[in-house]
Amino acid sequence: MTDQIQHDLQPWVAQTYEGLADLLAESPAGTWDAPTLCEGWQVRHVVAHVTMPVRLIPERFGAEMAAAGGDFGRLSDTVADRDGALPTDGLLADLRAPALHAWQPPGGGAAGALSHAVIHSLDVTVALGRPAVAPADAVVAVLDQLTAANGALFGLDLTGTRLETEDADRAWGEGEVVRGNAGELVALLGGRTLPDGRTLRRR
Repeated sequence: MTDQIQHDLQPWVAQTYEGLADLLAESPAGTWDAPTLCEGWQVRHVVAHVTMPVRLIPERFGAEMAAAGGDFGRLSDTVADRDGALPTDGLLADLRAPALHAWQPPGGGAAGALSHAVIHSLDVTVALGRPAVAPADAVVAVLDQLTAANGALFGLDLTGTRLETEDADRAWGEGEVVRGNAGELVALLGGRTLPDGRTLRRR
């Protein structure tokens, strides 16, 4: 991906987090305790996870990682559980923080930042039955990233599977057809199980 394309993706990251903040600010307080597509995580846990870069400066992140024995999954669960209990006003402010909007995962660049923002925002909106908060073009861009990886990013086996979007001109693969809107397909390719029970095979 060229530097120009990388640069052009970053504004979508900010729009996605701002959209999620707007949605939650306008939702009933109980929404924060609703389940998401991230197994075992409520909305507050997902928000605590994606906003981690705002609160964990590099030195603190290193200490947290050491405490987790170098296991990022363990660190993520610890931070989500702990910081998910923070006041929701603070978590909303973190979603709107310029530092989060500019953050990129190590080695992932803007494409990685966008994928992270879009997939986790869909963890919330799909579970709640709400429209995606990410720009439509951003969701399709992440869908293109995930299909290009042939399911490998999340350990999926897409052999004999054809994915077709209902709201965008996208189709991928051959075999049994799995249809949904672009956001639902991104969630499926992210290894999630949809509220109706749909999922994709793991390797």
